[in-house]
Amino acid sequence: MEYSKVLVNLIETVIREDGSDIHLSADNKPTIRVAGTLIPLLNEAVLKPEDTLGIISEMLTPEQFEEFKANKEIDFSYDYQGKVRFRGNGFFQQGAAAIALRLIPKAIRTLEELNMPTLLADFAHRQQGFFLVVGPVGQGKSTTLAALIDIINQERTEHIVTIEDPIEYVFEQKKSMIDQREVRIDTKDFKTALKAVFRQDVDVIMIGEMRGPETMAAAVTAAETGHLVFSTLHTNNAAQTIDRIIDTFPANQQDQIRIQLAASLAGIFSQRLIPRVSGGLIPAYELLINNKAVANLIREKRTHEINTIIETGMESGMIDMNRSLAELVRRGDITVEDAQAHSFNPQALERLL
Repeated sequence: MEYSKVLVNLIETVIREDGSDIHLSADNKPTIRVAGTLIPLLNEAVLKPEDTLGIISEMLTPEQFEEFKANKEIDFSYDYQGKVRFRGNGFFQQGAAAIALRLIPKAIRTLEELNMPTLLADFAHRQQGFFLVVGPVGQGKSTTLAALIDIINQERTEHIVTIEDPIEYVFEQKKSMIDQREVRIDTKDFKTALKAVFRQDVDVIMIGEMRGPETMAAAVTAAETGHLVFSTLHTNNAAQTIDRIIDTFPANQQDQIRIQLAASLAGIFSQRLIPRVSGGLIPAYELLINNKAVANLIREKRTHEINTIIETGMESGMIDMNRSLAELVRRGDITVEDAQAHSFNPQALERLL
């Protein structure tokens, strides 16, 4: 089997079908994900263990390939002919190599093209603060962040540093100067890169993912000291995100991080990609904007009341997930069943439908 040709064929297939992911594992046919659904490629041969190992070797440097075989897993990025990029993860299952690839389009889409609220652009226009995009894996968090960074890139002369594992969207420098650092290639880890960023005359920092208390503490401190910081977290909603950040720290540090977070947080955007009745995916979302009421709740350990603030905060620009879902149902974009499946509070959603 000529693995380079197999890889090209799979990539061209996922591009042609407007898919988002490729999955390769031994004893299975190659599978792609389109509009959230996994689809086996029935015309392709069942992969053998030597096939999956051969295909991943086409995407890794010799050093990365040796690291993969030694550590049994690896995160990597792969550029395909300058057309698209992939965020990849190689791992072993039942003794054989397996691969998961997430397609990263080359073009960075605007908020409008992503069907996101244009209000999000306000956070790109800020000079400092901490803004998080949250949600489960595969919900488009990185794509939303890229759209926000590109707004800054087009409008302002700023020094932007991204710290990613791996680099996903590659930014073309416009008005801003952008340095993109990849963990293990350009820096040892997130913690090391964030310590260094304070000596790099940076205006805007994008952290691919919040990992551990050191990363979170550095991000909050950077926002406090005049930087605009963007990042992602695998949490469900705004209230859970705040609790997750605080709970990451030892008990004797939690009061301090509460005070810092209350002062530095700009907002939290939670998003879900939901199957669209007409095909494809469409986002539903929740937006928390930090104001005096929210900051007080954070400081006073009353984060359980944040959901109520969001539900009643439409006039200040906040967006409630249930209202977002209900609007999609009213427009005929999604089904009632899908809305209920993605709601944080299905009973409250029923009252809106």
